[in-house]
Amino acid sequence: MGRSVAPVFAALGDETRLRLVSRLSTGGPLSITTLAAGLPMTRQAITKHLRVMEAAGLVRAEVRGRESLWRLEERRLALAARHLRAISSEWDGRLGRLKRLVER
Repeated sequence: MGRSVAPVFAALGDETRLRLVSRLSTGGPLSITTLAAGLPMTRQAITKHLRVMEAAGLVRAEVRGRESLWRLEERRLALAARHLRAISSEWDGRLGRLKRLVER
């Protein structure tokens, strides 16, 4: 399945990072100042979260002048979603086999 999706799931296991993904998915690319607006943390804290997400391949920064604008890497999210669908399908098959076995 290509690059491991484990880092994506690890990065998404944090409520703040999930909020950042949500903001970027509806309004990206965004500056750190914009991303930090309304959140009870500093821009430096937001930057640390973005770096974790960047290491997982979820976001990337684009420098415009003196500002970094952050963009969501939708392909990595799509890869994670495909992985979850594959797991779900596998479990559906296992549960179906178990149901048939129990009903016999």
